[in-house]
Amino acid sequence: MKKIPYGMSNFRAMREEGYLYVDKTMYIEKIENLNSKYLFFIRPRRFGKSLFLSTLENYYDINNEKDFEKLFGDLYIGKNPTKLKNSYMILKLNFSGLNTENKDQLKESFLLSVKNSINALLDRYEGILENTEEIRKKIDQITDINAVIMTIINEVKKVGKKIYLIIDEYDHFANDIIAMGESEFYREIVRASGFVRDFYETLKIGTESVIDRIFITGISPIMLDDLTSGFNIALNVTMDLSLNEMLGFTEEEVVKILEEVGIEEKEKEKSLEELKELYDGYLFSAEAEKRIYNPDMVLYYLDSIVRYKKPPRNLIDDNVKTDYGRLNRLTMNEENRALLERIIKEEGIVAEIVTKFSFDRMYDEEYFISLLFYMGLLTIERQEKTRLFLKIPNYVIKTIMWEYIETNLKKEYKINLDLNELRKTIEEMAYEGRIKPYIEYISQNVLKVLSNRDIINFDEKYIKVILITYLVNSKAYRPISERETEGGYIDIYLERDIRIPDVKYEWLIELKYIKKSEKDKVDKIKEEGIRQLKRYRESRGLKERKDVKEALLIFIGKDEYQVIEV
Repeated sequence: MKKIPYGMSNFRAMREEGYLYVDKTMYIEKIENLNSKYLFFIRPRRFGKSLFLSTLENYYDINNEKDFEKLFGDLYIGKNPTKLKNSYMILKLNFSGLNTENKDQLKESFLLSVKNSINALLDRYEGILENTEEIRKKIDQITDINAVIMTIINEVKKVGKKIYLIIDEYDHFANDIIAMGESEFYREIVRASGFVRDFYETLKIGTESVIDRIFITGISPIMLDDLTSGFNIALNVTMDLSLNEMLGFTEEEVVKILEEVGIEEKEKEKSLEELKELYDGYLFSAEAEKRIYNPDMVLYYLDSIVRYKKPPRNLIDDNVKTDYGRLNRLTMNEENRALLERIIKEEGIVAEIVTKFSFDRMYDEEYFISLLFYMGLLTIERQEKTRLFLKIPNYVIKTIMWEYIETNLKKEYKINLDLNELRKTIEEMAYEGRIKPYIEYISQNVLKVLSNRDIINFDEKYIKVILITYLVNSKAYRPISERETEGGYIDIYLERDIRIPDVKYEWLIELKYIKKSEKDKVDKIKEEGIRQLKRYRESRGLKERKDVKEALLIFIGKDEYQVIEV
């Protein structure tokens, strides 16, 4: 039984210490055969980028030749090695954790980060480079970032070797600066004579001699456009069809993982069903056929299943949730906020994905939508005429969106609910089969407050989002919006959450909204709604389920409603 490598990104440690490793080494061959030696590839946070970089590092490192069979022998690339295996010195840079307080401190921490990486290279290749101690002292005295890079380039050139340059989190500091709204700060470092731009120009010069290959990763193409003239040699392969499955897990890989970590046969189907709903759904190329599971989240979930025989109490790792806290900072302007609310209501949007970002247009609609795609908050669903329909990928990302709505309601409209009272109404619904207390509580404490705001566009979809939003954190239910059945699409299906299996009642909810001027239509709408609920209840998969209750909710205007339990 393989150990679960949750949170690990060290390829060598995983291979030597008996951890599960999903073989992605066939992509080493694929990227080596691409038309460019200098590649730019982005994926959402916690999506396996660092592990893949560690795999590249171990494969190409000139020092690892003696360990090649041990590390790669049973993997694809071990059986099909390329000519370039174990032929480079590795220079690995990582620009996370830099001090972004001001320009001077950022420059200083950037320089220190580069020096630390070069010192690691000197340690690693002490037997190949000449006089590493002297080189180290020389570099220590240099205060110019580009001079540091040129120093190591010249030293490697002397011994006739080549460098494979790996840059992880290339955009981390830029994203922090942008999220803080520091536009001038960003322009000063990245554009014109900015030190970041100069740094990449120096790397470009290095490709003329010893920097033979470059692989750059991050979570957005935010600096790519601004760096273009200084670094116009990188090929953006983010949406390349052949690399869609390079990071993350396919369904076939998840099935194999379940076997390798010792999930019992009778539990496999149930676990796969859960993992699919929670963490699957990503597509990074419109032409690709296989959707991808978030790898970090799959391992997080399975770690709990294997250790405690039950799912994690929180379905999303707190580390990942913190990463998505950026969402609040990106919606500080009214246009982005309104656009995000529209996406949540519609559960997607038709758009085109922008492959290069200019900072000056980052708050334009198409740029903001593209940023949500790169962050993993939207993914490709299908081609929609000349554009793409982008959807929220899975249940866990929907919960992030719903929590955003709750946070925004609290902040914008001062809606602070008594959580104890709210929980009681949800428990009445879950254990006593009474839905009216919950609807009454939300109506009085949320909808009526919002009804006084002219800017709120009340409709069926907006009310549905509100009702779902305040259910999510209770953990009693997993709300499913627009669940498909033979009888049509259920507005809201409240499925009991596997973390609290003793919840007695599930709910089928049909939601209707009419203006006060249309109140005379209520009886007709009531008949139609009851017929719809009966059709849903008789559909395959629901007919056999016990303790499923049905409710028709008719909202009349902004402050009146009827609840009909069928």
